[in-house]
Amino acid sequence: MTTTTKPSRGTSSAPSSRQSVGELLLQSVRANMRQYGMLIALAFIVVLFQIWSDGVLLLPSNVSNLIQQNGYILILAIGMMIVIIAGHIDLSVGSLVAFVGAMSAVMMVKHDMPWVLALVLSLLIGAVAGAWQGFFIAYVGIPSFIVTLAGMLLFRGLTQIVLEGQSLSPFPDGFQNIAKGFIPEMGPYTQYHNPTLVIGLVTVAFLVFREWRSRKQQLAYDLDVTPTSLWVAKLVAITAAVVAFTLTLASFRGVPVVLLIMCGLLIGLGYVMRNAVIGRHVYALGGNKAAAKLSGVKDKRVTFLIFVNMGVLAALAGCVYAARLNAGTPQAGLNFELEAIAASFIGGASMSGGVGTVMGAVIGGLVLGVLNQGMSLVNIGTDYQQVIKGLVLLAAVGFDVWNKRKVGR
Repeated sequence: MTTTTKPSRGTSSAPSSRQSVGELLLQSVRANMRQYGMLIALAFIVVLFQIWSDGVLLLPSNVSNLIQQNGYILILAIGMMIVIIAGHIDLSVGSLVAFVGAMSAVMMVKHDMPWVLALVLSLLIGAVAGAWQGFFIAYVGIPSFIVTLAGMLLFRGLTQIVLEGQSLSPFPDGFQNIAKGFIPEMGPYTQYHNPTLVIGLVTVAFLVFREWRSRKQQLAYDLDVTPTSLWVAKLVAITAAVVAFTLTLASFRGVPVVLLIMCGLLIGLGYVMRNAVIGRHVYALGGNKAAAKLSGVKDKRVTFLIFVNMGVLAALAGCVYAARLNAGTPQAGLNFELEAIAASFIGGASMSGGVGTVMGAVIGGLVLGVLNQGMSLVNIGTDYQQVIKGLVLLAAVGFDVWNKRKVGR
């Protein structure tokens, strides 16, 4: 009688004879379809327009412009994703962007207020606006659609009143650098921007360490993990992507300030949504509000805080947009709420709530940003651009519905 030894779960470094590496990779993609689907689509869109534009899309100057032109939309998309995960919607963010930009212009242009103080007060205005809407949604019980629709009209009207129908400019250079500035150069002269290279190396080390620690924890609990060969391939792909992006930015003017702001939000709010108690409560409310309340989740408090957070992020986006325009204008923020909502759904949010990630919102926003810039580079008219973006949104939501039905079966 012969005995065989069964390999421990997740520890094998090579695929079994019955499964090739390709099959294992396909299984991994299927298991994480929501996470990887839009990332693959983003890569495809980038390659498509890079070829179509004869290599112009990924020029260092265009990559920096892509980040700066879409920074405020990505900031809004991060907040909107959290709102949608909780099962709500916010239609007021575009008007709040305009109102906060108008207030910052009044403070700095009319009253000569220092830009740092004006920025802090602008964020406080956003927090108050979010708290005002969150109160009616959480404690009065009015649906978020109605409250934020009223807010959309209210803040747009207040913007007109504050600015008296006129644009206010210019802003101090320090305030403009929020949207148009880059981190300063330091160190000896090289062909690349030295601080950007350091940031890239730190980012690679952090991502590799996080992947290693996550895998180690899974193995410690005897959980299934990706085979070693595929895991190493994933690390190589991540490292290559970060290095390529770093060298692209370092060959121009370095890391834009707005990119640092977005990375801070991505890391901070991403950690909150993954690891903090309140992040788990947000997912619980969106997944099943009744069950969450029975489990002890303070639904009113969580909902209130979600809209306060959205108000602060809308205010930050308003400051970034005003800084980029170098003016507070009554027409600011038009359709920004639609762009943020579209980015969230393209990035994996579900209409029913309870599903989505902060990183997904950023990916969705980048999909729209690359589409906008790529179509402009190849001279596609704005009318056709709207058609294409509408089809992309419909395809993303359709994919979500199809994926949930397949999982249900």
